[in-house]
Amino acid sequence: MAPSTAEETILESLNPQQREAVVHGDAPLLIVAGAGTGKTATLVRRLAWLIVQGVHPQEILLLTFTRRAAEEMLRRAQNLLQRLNVASLPGGLVQRVSGGTFHAVAARLLRRYGQAIGIPSDFTILDRGDAEDLMNVLRTELKLAETDRRFPKKGTCVNIYSRCINAQEKLSDVLRDRFPWCEEWQEELAKLFDAYVERKSKSAVLDYDDLLLYWKHLLGRDDVATLLRKRFRYVLVDEYQDTNVLQSQILYRLAPDGTGVTVVGDDAQAIYSFRAATVRNILDFPKHYPNARVVTLEQNYRSTMPILEASNAVMAKAKERYTKNLFSDKTDGELPELISCDDEDAQSNAVIERILQRREQGLALKDQAVLFRASHHSILLEGELSRRNIPYRKYGGLKFLEMAHIKDLLAFLRLAENPRDVIAGMRILCMLPGIGPATARKLMDFLLEHKGDFAAWRKAKIPKQAASRWPDLVALLMQIADAKMPPSDQIHAVRTYYGPLLPELHDNPQPRERDLEQIEKMATKYRDRRSLLADITLDPPNSTQDMADEPLLDDDYLVLSTIHSAKGLEWSAVYIIHASDGHIPSDMATGSPDEIEEERRLLYVAMTRAKRHLCILYPVNYYYYNTSSRGERGFAQVSRFLDPDVRNHFETDIESQVVYEEFFDDLDFRAEDPPTRPTNDLW
Repeated sequence: MAPSTAEETILESLNPQQREAVVHGDAPLLIVAGAGTGKTATLVRRLAWLIVQGVHPQEILLLTFTRRAAEEMLRRAQNLLQRLNVASLPGGLVQRVSGGTFHAVAARLLRRYGQAIGIPSDFTILDRGDAEDLMNVLRTELKLAETDRRFPKKGTCVNIYSRCINAQEKLSDVLRDRFPWCEEWQEELAKLFDAYVERKSKSAVLDYDDLLLYWKHLLGRDDVATLLRKRFRYVLVDEYQDTNVLQSQILYRLAPDGTGVTVVGDDAQAIYSFRAATVRNILDFPKHYPNARVVTLEQNYRSTMPILEASNAVMAKAKERYTKNLFSDKTDGELPELISCDDEDAQSNAVIERILQRREQGLALKDQAVLFRASHHSILLEGELSRRNIPYRKYGGLKFLEMAHIKDLLAFLRLAENPRDVIAGMRILCMLPGIGPATARKLMDFLLEHKGDFAAWRKAKIPKQAASRWPDLVALLMQIADAKMPPSDQIHAVRTYYGPLLPELHDNPQPRERDLEQIEKMATKYRDRRSLLADITLDPPNSTQDMADEPLLDDDYLVLSTIHSAKGLEWSAVYIIHASDGHIPSDMATGSPDEIEEERRLLYVAMTRAKRHLCILYPVNYYYYNTSSRGERGFAQVSRFLDPDVRNHFETDIESQVVYEEFFDDLDFRAEDPPTRPTNDLW
């Protein structure tokens, strides 16, 4: 097969804008990919095109926001190249291209080159919960938890610290703009953060933020930066609108002039500022790289034209954006619905009626989703679904790393990998009766004095209550300290010791034991403990979901999801509830023009999840409940983003009559004469 034919195969079925992006040269490229416009297909073809043009796969770095996204892109590119059957092309694309999340790539590079900036290669990674625990230990040591005025909680401290790192902002600015109620503690927080950095260094641990921070720092060394620039001549970044300042600085250091850089994203879908992501990265890309080419993808392959026209109208009012109007060949289709409801109960009924009606018409529950701004917005709907025995799954359930028994199991592996990991060690030790934080810390200090040799713990003084379980714990740690032992065997050994402790430590031990069994099965895919820990910490799988009646995998169930969790997904029918001002936009996110614009983008993201049917609902009455009964009524207006111009793209509002009389009981009473004067007690 001739090379020209290979090129034609790569470009087949692409529209003109996608082709333009795929065949672009080495100058920096920004692909502004609207919702549903085939950005993944375009990025996959771009990757394959580079290889066909002679770029070695090892010279390509693919950065995504989930490991699964990178694996899927590489798999599709590999399949495409196999179809080409070009003898000159190197095989094993998936193994040769460096792909993964920013954090995962950072971890690999720091293990390889981190010693140049003082990072040991055997560091372990703290998840969010571990970081909070360490911050709490230091709060206690510095006696900040004992102050007269309430010091910020550990989670707040970690949020402040993380914001400083990822946004590269000074503590004073972060406190003023994001945490004004903590401003009085600026001096104490600075001391706490210094102690936090120092303790992590001594323990040879890094948190999520450190991975990016030290990658940037590593690129500050000319020798390492030169080496990595030669290694990664082409850098492809997905979901660029979701990057933070620190990630953009890493990109700028990897490619100072932008040669070989391709970023893909959509400014209209930038909705993660609470994670320190900034839409400025994608908006300012052409300013940072003046020779950048901007290619806009507007042909939508997901939604019908009526849905796109309504979505375009919402974004047309945005203050700053890349101009694009999504269009589709699917010109037929019903207009989106905008429905006002008496109250939240009426809203729930209206949603369920339409869901059941479409199911009767042949649309499975799995093909329908209810979206909302905040998780608690679905509480009443969930109650009604449960009452009617309609199965549902709510996105955003607990992840493995948020579950206590999973954290317990991983603590054993982390301590075996890095005996300096004080947080992992203290977690394990505190499982034993009679051992509290103070004793656990002394035992960890004893271990460190003996250079991390677990055998030394045989001579340690321990409380009597823990004596019966101590020898087995020491034996276990000595056993799994052997890095050559297969990870699944290590987990099996841990389960053998930890399993009998489960009923004492946690409720519902049986399902927890099944979770541990799944981790052991997953570990069979890994050759070493270090890679297992890195993957499960940086890209944890979902374990549990909130369900009305837990469905089997082959059962049909309705999807409930926050808008943030729904990004990147699609359904035939989408219902957006609580589309009232104060909910969309949230009354907690209207303090600045930038916040309001992000709320507009949230609505746009929700609307563009729909393929054939879109229904937006809002109650005109909200009831504020007290402990005894339905409380005061508040009135709501439709979201400010659904102004008259936008509503022209919807089916005529369906107004439900509010029956106020139902709140007045018929009373049998005798009129008083003279009438009671309710003002008597006022003066």
